[in-house]
Amino acid sequence: MTPVSLQVVVNFRVIDECDDWIVVDKPAPLIVHPANRQPEPNLLGGISTLLAYEMANGANPGIVTRLDRETSGLVLVAKHAAAARQLSGVFMRREARKEYLAVVLGWPQAQAWECDEPLLRAGDVGISAIWVRQTVHPTGKLCRTRFEVMERFERQEGRFSLLRCFPESGRMHQIRVHLAHCGYPVVGDKLYSAAGREYLDWMAAGWTPDLARRLFLPRHALHAAVLAIPWAGGVIEWRAELAEDLRDFVAGKAVEDNADVVIWRRHG
Repeated sequence: MTPVSLQVVVNFRVIDECDDWIVVDKPAPLIVHPANRQPEPNLLGGISTLLAYEMANGANPGIVTRLDRETSGLVLVAKHAAAARQLSGVFMRREARKEYLAVVLGWPQAQAWECDEPLLRAGDVGISAIWVRQTVHPTGKLCRTRFEVMERFERQEGRFSLLRCFPESGRMHQIRVHLAHCGYPVVGDKLYSAAGREYLDWMAAGWTPDLARRLFLPRHALHAAVLAIPWAGGVIEWRAELAEDLRDFVAGKAVEDNADVVIWRRHG
């Protein structure tokens, strides 16, 4: 297989931390956990390095909110097992509030709408060359996502919109599948812009001029912007502004695939 050409950005920004957790702003295409295939920089490894002193004194970092490689934004990490159990309970009881920002193809007719189509793995109902690809199907798991249009804009490639996305459940690829089903796929989404052909082409040959013409961005334009949880008798909320590459796209700037490899750093 020809190696993919996607460059890896290994920096992340610490948003907030205490003795129990740390919240970071993860860039794309940094993976969250170590990959099973060839070793590469990952968020958990970077956090473990950052928390070396705490780990020497018993800390054991664990990812609470996972993001896909190409999704940027907020990730919550528990520093020890007791915090991981408490935070996991928050999400199991659906007490957390999440908001994502997405850049999509087209101008939605409605200013706000919701999608509650059930989802399951595409390979469970038909032939799928991509194991992780999900699809809308009546026998799938129930889920719901709300959407609001923030901005409609035009570039030379066509019409696009910036959306706020509120997932009320946590199914795999939920926002991306629901948007594609509604007719507004996420820009740069190799899995759901069409039938997954872009993903297979990318795996075979890397990021090519042909894929750039079809997808516009080298990663899918999804960003975890807001996370709020009940904690210590109150509610704590974190925010991460839209990633720079997506801000540039909305602003009409030319797309450049020139991400540098940078070592992680603390905020400030």
